[in-house]
Amino acid sequence: MRVYLAGPEVFLADREAIAAAKKAICAEHGLIGVFPTDPVPAAPQADADWMRIYLGNEAHIHGCDALIANLTPFRGASADLGTAYELGFMRALGRPVLGYSNAPGNFTTRSLAALRGAVGRRANGAWEDADGMEVEDFGLTDNLMIDGGIAAAGGVFVVHAIEEAARWRDLGGFTRCVAHLVGLLK
Repeated sequence: MRVYLAGPEVFLADREAIAAAKKAICAEHGLIGVFPTDPVPAAPQADADWMRIYLGNEAHIHGCDALIANLTPFRGASADLGTAYELGFMRALGRPVLGYSNAPGNFTTRSLAALRGAVGRRANGAWEDADGMEVEDFGLTDNLMIDGGIAAAGGVFVVHAIEEAARWRDLGGFTRCVAHLVGLLK
């Protein structure tokens, strides 16, 4: 089984080391890990680098049987947007999706902190931001569409709270997702 390894680690200087570590964990469980920066068998043709990268990642997703996403909040209160897109894409293909986050707390708490006090309460008790937009408050790890997609696919969303300095390199949550995926296959 080929597993797409989605996440913002592609932006790290040592991304290839992270990719190798994740692939090794997959291999220990009889899976083949596919990292977004891996060569694409039929390299997509595009004039712009960003479009070539997009088409390559999409080709990888089509060629995989499942996806494990690092949904640790990235540059804000929520997961990396590209990773969220990839998770939704795989979910739409009807394939298993799983996720993990190396950050404690829930989406509401992180959203309120990101708004830096520019929030208030509506008459019904819901939080709202300075633009009058309700702040999602379901006590979930991330946006309800992320948590919901994973749950509907039979996956897990592992929260693996660790020291912030290790949030992009600790693979404990990832390893738990791999074990869960292997269990789904039995």
